[in-house]
Amino acid sequence: MEKNYIKAAVIVIGDEILSGRTKDTNSNTIALFLAPFGIQLKEIRVIGDDETMIIETINHLRKTYNYVFTTGGIGPTHDDITADCVAKAFDVAIDVRDDAVEMMLNRYSKEDLTPARLRMARIPYGASLIKNPVSWAPGFQMENVFTMAGVPNIMRAMLEDIAPRLEAGRIIISKNIKADNLKEGDIAIPFGEIAKEYHELSFGSYPWFNGNGYGAQLVVRGFDKELVNKGVASVLSMLEDLGLKPIVE
Repeated sequence: MEKNYIKAAVIVIGDEILSGRTKDTNSNTIALFLAPFGIQLKEIRVIGDDETMIIETINHLRKTYNYVFTTGGIGPTHDDITADCVAKAFDVAIDVRDDAVEMMLNRYSKEDLTPARLRMARIPYGASLIKNPVSWAPGFQMENVFTMAGVPNIMRAMLEDIAPRLEAGRIIISKNIKADNLKEGDIAIPFGEIAKEYHELSFGSYPWFNGNGYGAQLVVRGFDKELVNKGVASVLSMLEDLGLKPIVE
């Protein structure tokens, strides 16, 4: 993998997400988790419990990005089909695995490991387990694809076991500039000119409104600290010329 530019994608799986019944927070958690590793999250897809769609999405994204993270669909019920889909995407067999069962025995007695619960011990052939210290039903890694639970606190716990497996890229430096009483329309042209001048950097504008007023947060991002600081200085100068008092956060 190119050290300077490691890319990842997230696949959020579940009809409950698409229906609006359940809110996705996992993609945000993964994005925040990846940033310190210098891994850039480039795409998030939310798809339903559809076998063909899951398989096609996994196969496309795993060939496009360095890492793929899936959440959801590895529970004990009939609609938890993600593990089977990963196996089919990689064209390997899947079955209950002894080490996965041993992990689950930290929570369940042998008598409580019903056929439904044993579904959570079915692992694609060749995959390595991802520890789950919350409910002990493991996730798994298949090459560059990490398959995790959809329950947010379980998913977060699984990330701790994934961390040592990731190759770090070059860390992106990000500076935030907050300006009260700033209207985006007033800076659209000069802000765009600054972005053209510093084409190696990324510039973003994010307006906010609340009961106390309005404004915008301007973000400057890049790999080179000195260049980022120059970009920030140019943005500050532009805002100050407008009579504003920006704050670098």
